[in-house]
Amino acid sequence: MNVLIGGVGYHNMRDLSVGPMLVPALRRLRWPPGVEVHDLSYGPIAVIQWLQERPGYFKRGVFIAAVQRGREAGQVYCYRWPNTLPDEEEIQQRVGEAVTGVISLDNLLILAQFFKALPPEVIVVEVEPEDTNWGPGLSLRVEAALSTVVDIVRREALKDSERRRS
Repeated sequence: MNVLIGGVGYHNMRDLSVGPMLVPALRRLRWPPGVEVHDLSYGPIAVIQWLQERPGYFKRGVFIAAVQRGREAGQVYCYRWPNTLPDEEEIQQRVGEAVTGVISLDNLLILAQFFKALPPEVIVVEVEPEDTNWGPGLSLRVEAALSTVVDIVRREALKDSERRRS
């Protein structure tokens, strides 16, 4: 099964850089054939087009990002993307944000779902950021969460391959 692991976020924006910051570390890990690790921080429309060029190729996507939702900073959350869409007005607003360069995990997932570009199974791994200012490096809380993020991403990406080996 082909699995996409995608880091999403802004480069050089402290905790909001978790997704793209983890891509090099994830690429250094040993993965079975079919697991691909990509930095998907170049804008939702371009990512959607890239996915549409590979219809049906990825069966699972594991997306990693820091997303500010008012939770405890540094906490890691993993959930299955619900495949539900907001109303047309919100989708249109998100398209406008996407074409103007806003990089957002929510925008990417909603628009990719709308344009039927997502893999059939999507897992989201989020970290609640503490510091969303411009600059390099992560806050101590988010830095401390990185090994947990990597463990969860690895578990979710390999879920079926481990079952097949048993």
